[in-house]
Amino acid sequence: MENEVIEFDIGLGGGGDDSVAIIDDEEMTDDSPTAAMVGTSSGSLFFDTSTYVPQRDLDLEPFEGMEFESEEAAKGFYNSYARRVGFSTRVSSSRRSRKDGAIIQRSFVCAKEGFRNLNEKRTKDREIKRPRTVTRVGCKASMSVKIQDSGKWIVSTFVKEHNHELVPPDQVHCLRSHRQISGPAKTLIDTLQAAGMGPRRIMSALIKEYGGISKVGFTEVDCRNYMRNNRQRSLEGDIQLLLDYLKQMQAENPSFFYAVQGGEEQSTGNLFWADTKARSNYTHFGDTVTFDTTYRSNRYRLPFAPFTGINHHGQPVLFGCAFLINESESSFVWLFKTWVSAMSSRLPISITTDHDTVIRSAIMQVFPDTRHRFCKWHIFKKCQEKLSHVFLKYPNFEADFHKSVNLTDSVDEFEACWLSLVDKYDLSDHDWLQAIYTSRKQWVPVYLRDTFFAEMSITQRSDSMNSYFDGYINASTTLNQFIKLYEKALESRNEKEVKADYDTMNSLPLLRTPSPMEKHASELYTRKIFMRFQEELIGTLTLMASKVEDNGEVTTYQVSKYGEDNKSYSVNFNVLEMRATCSCCMFEFSGLLCRHVLAVFRVTNVLTLPSCYILKRWTINAKSSVILEERGNDAFSGYLESHTVRYNTLRHEAFKFVEEGAESVDTYNVAMVALEEAARKVAMSAKNEGTGFMVNGRSREDSRSNGTLTKMDIGNHCGHLDQNLSEDEMDRKIEELKQEVDSGRRKCEVYRSNLVSVLRDIEDHKQQLSLKVQIIKYSMKDCL
Repeated sequence: MENEVIEFDIGLGGGGDDSVAIIDDEEMTDDSPTAAMVGTSSGSLFFDTSTYVPQRDLDLEPFEGMEFESEEAAKGFYNSYARRVGFSTRVSSSRRSRKDGAIIQRSFVCAKEGFRNLNEKRTKDREIKRPRTVTRVGCKASMSVKIQDSGKWIVSTFVKEHNHELVPPDQVHCLRSHRQISGPAKTLIDTLQAAGMGPRRIMSALIKEYGGISKVGFTEVDCRNYMRNNRQRSLEGDIQLLLDYLKQMQAENPSFFYAVQGGEEQSTGNLFWADTKARSNYTHFGDTVTFDTTYRSNRYRLPFAPFTGINHHGQPVLFGCAFLINESESSFVWLFKTWVSAMSSRLPISITTDHDTVIRSAIMQVFPDTRHRFCKWHIFKKCQEKLSHVFLKYPNFEADFHKSVNLTDSVDEFEACWLSLVDKYDLSDHDWLQAIYTSRKQWVPVYLRDTFFAEMSITQRSDSMNSYFDGYINASTTLNQFIKLYEKALESRNEKEVKADYDTMNSLPLLRTPSPMEKHASELYTRKIFMRFQEELIGTLTLMASKVEDNGEVTTYQVSKYGEDNKSYSVNFNVLEMRATCSCCMFEFSGLLCRHVLAVFRVTNVLTLPSCYILKRWTINAKSSVILEERGNDAFSGYLESHTVRYNTLRHEAFKFVEEGAESVDTYNVAMVALEEAARKVAMSAKNEGTGFMVNGRSREDSRSNGTLTKMDIGNHCGHLDQNLSEDEMDRKIEELKQEVDSGRRKCEVYRSNLVSVLRDIEDHKQQLSLKVQIIKYSMKDCL
């Protein structure tokens, strides 16, 4: 068995004539490292407790006069005796010689000896964050030894009786003084940890290897602490390796950004870096960000935290990475400020993190105007841990919890469902459940749907956390391995984006309806986003939109499935501005129109997507550097949109006219006369379209009838004309100028359209070349 060092708290007391100090050692909590330490007035003294192997009868009890070769042998014997009987031991006091300070007496006692002194000096004026359980009950069992002139140690006193129940043999391994990780066990733990196994699975393997938990000799807490210390030592030794890598990357590319908290001379171990692609990604998709801290969830894991987002294919993209040894609030504040600086000081609309009070406090300081959301998936996972007894006792609890969070459509409905859930399962006094309810506005969907998070559905499981490096980094990853795996992850993600670009550009999606809107969307969106939009468009076929209110500007529709009027959505549609809002808030949350708004568009003959509902971040040209709006680029799209607006506006006003005109016979007759007159004027206008020439906002015919077409008017518009021209000659000149203007306008339109077409062709060609380069690059790597 290898040497072990056990740690105890120390307390100083008075001694007798022959002493300088008496040391009273407090038993530690069960989550402390396994160790034994003896203190002196001048400091701490460590000694080996595992070198003694009893040579006497195993059933032998201590007795006064028993001799030992050394103090360690005496302690080892008493500890072996205590294991056999069923109690834990500790060193109670020591007595030193006044002559040379050597220890001349030791007292070994039952761990339950004495009573906890809550007013002892070492705890005075110091807040105790984790108060230890009181285990001392005044037990008198003990064994004292003192040194003889011969150099041997003799038992001077022995008290056998205990005032408490002893531990049965199958639980002795849980006692502190008997919990030791042997050399072979350490070797096995190291091997399994390197293979990526966690403490629970390692303990299962050890139990199977040794034939039972009692034969392992230590608990899962000891295994976890040993693994944690291994990882901490490894990280502290390898931190310079990562720093050297970052320096090399910046030397190769000056746009590569990295920072060390406190500077490289006074580093706390916290690092941040972002390569050129990460910074470029943020310019296109930095509206919503996820700060992923799941890799540090257990102390033995890698303290790695990436910033990620969602690209135009719905894939995760990287915005930067952090390596955090120090996880204080000030460290997170430094990290967030550094990240914002690297991203050109542009703040995101929303940010998602794990449920952590320290991170929340730092975000409030650095991102006061950014909507902060806790990862719902993490809260659900934590719920399974915190309420495991409820899950086991009530099989329907999980479904009810899911329903109250994900399937409620309003705040009132959620509050009612939550109250019902708490009452049904008698959880009103559960502290953790009450804590997450208090912070409900940061994770329950009904409170967040008015903010953009780039998710395709409000009710989907939010599992974006831990996704970018998923499959590359685990509990066994060392820093040396991390750098290689980090680069592999970047390469793999980049390859997936290239493949998605290729699929979008080189194949046409299958259209499932004759709708012009579907065709329009297929030409705008990337493949995955179009398929999601297509789902919503097809979903309108089962919906019915009924007008319930019209105030002249905004029309309200009730949208529901056929036969399900009890569950409906409210859509407000402003036909003049071509803007619609739905009570489900899907567009605000995901950037895609919901089926409820699309159903209203269908019944109001809106044939194409209004430009205000086309987010560039979801389109094929999301990363294009050509800053040209779709509406301005495509004359045909502009025509469709303006025609749609005109059509819907006239239709809206006509319906109001018909409803009022049909009220009585008199209003009907007046309406018919007005319609006939309006029809005549519209027909005349259509016949004469394009023949009028506007002067000062009036047509030539109107100006003539009003006597306002003067030589001054002509002079204002045709300064080079002779003032003495006759009226007929003026008309001829005006007509010639009008034709020249129309010709020039048509040429400008052709030139503009051609220019836009050329710019688009250049951009498409650029993307195709980039794609081919990437394909050739990966092909060459495969060959090598």
